[in-house]
Amino acid sequence: MEKLMLETLMEQQREYFASGATLPVKVRMEALSRLEKALQKQEQILCKALHTDLGKSKTESVMCEIGLVQGEIRWMKQHLKRLCRPKGVKTPIAQFAAKSFQSPSPYGNVLIMSPWNYPVLLTLEPLVDAIAAGNTAVVKPSAYAPVSANALKDLLEECFPPEYVAVVLGGREENQALLQEKFDKIFFTGSAAVGKQVMESAARHLTPVTLELGGKSPCIVEKSSKIRLAARRIVFGKFINCGQTCVAPDYILCDASVHDELVEALRQEIRKQFGDPLFNSEYGKIINEKHFDRLLGLIDQDKVVCGGNFDRKDLRIEPTVLDHVEWEDAVMQEEIFGPILPVLTYEKLEDALSWINQRPKPLALYCFTENKKVKKTVLEMCRFGGGCINDTLIHLATSEMPFGGVGESGMGGYHGEAGFAEFTHKRSIVDKKTWMDFPIRYQPYTAKKLKLIRKFLYSIPYKG
Repeated sequence: MEKLMLETLMEQQREYFASGATLPVKVRMEALSRLEKALQKQEQILCKALHTDLGKSKTESVMCEIGLVQGEIRWMKQHLKRLCRPKGVKTPIAQFAAKSFQSPSPYGNVLIMSPWNYPVLLTLEPLVDAIAAGNTAVVKPSAYAPVSANALKDLLEECFPPEYVAVVLGGREENQALLQEKFDKIFFTGSAAVGKQVMESAARHLTPVTLELGGKSPCIVEKSSKIRLAARRIVFGKFINCGQTCVAPDYILCDASVHDELVEALRQEIRKQFGDPLFNSEYGKIINEKHFDRLLGLIDQDKVVCGGNFDRKDLRIEPTVLDHVEWEDAVMQEEIFGPILPVLTYEKLEDALSWINQRPKPLALYCFTENKKVKKTVLEMCRFGGGCINDTLIHLATSEMPFGGVGESGMGGYHGEAGFAEFTHKRSIVDKKTWMDFPIRYQPYTAKKLKLIRKFLYSIPYKG
């Protein structure tokens, strides 16, 4: 997009927001309903686009992308009136007579930059929250999933005029051009490296950011866990979308006493769920040759106990389990983001938790155990974005809890009420009454006034 066109678009969106057109709750509800209907109408188009870009099956596309967006829309429509209402709070007696409340206000013009691995979900779900909060939005899908990006552009242009929601296509040049503009909020999902660039660019305008990043999310398999069920749920969470999921279990930390049983259960589950993966039409592919070659470079054939084969023509790599992995191995030096699952062992749980805490805070953590004390210890001792006990991935598939990272894995969270809040400034308002006025706060100050001020501020309770 040319600079002049981008500047024109930005000005149009600022003017549209300034007009108040996006503020009425009725307008927000209608916008969400239009998007809901468009998703239903274009489901087949989006499924085909996801299959072309990522090899996703229709079931996976509906379950992990389109269906979750629809769920977020339904939640927002159900709760939007409540979220938009001012919330009364207690007022100190010293401020009598007054009424205090918190008033939600949209940021204004927001930028949503989404990744290629879940292009529909991670573009539209934050957009739902931004629209519900009353903002205008510029959406920038990833160029790595071009068919999905074009499908999203068609869908959103059917629903909204560009001054309300606009889609900008392109690669790095367009990303950089957008980051030069002044937005009121930036929402970015992607790698930590690019997240740092986004935050640096936002800092020039003091623009608040939400960063949904990633990292090496550990999966602890403790000795009391139900091994076969654990293997089943780990295989699901790790290899869905060919492992190209920001919250996929990146590696397993397994109690040495159940190691052999777990590895065998993982082998069996991979065969059961995927059959021959390279010929399974329901199993996806790697996004492009660059990432394909990067992943092959992480596979140490001497440590492969399952999988390891690949098809360069179709960019497919079998679900692969690596055993006897060490922290120094190449596969442990970066987020894998592919269908490779390293298995490490520990003798003491304390050692496993120490290893996790010595590394950057992950976006997710998973722990399989039947021991209540172990659950409590893991949650108390480890710092991570979110996760599951005895499952994987599903903590992000709800509008009732925020999803987000911490530290190196991101900042901010969204979904449901948290998503509304992420695109909203909560203003603190005191509505002071005019039918009376205490002179105590005005000069000239006296010893008597000071005594009364101390009494008010130190010992007088709040009034509901």
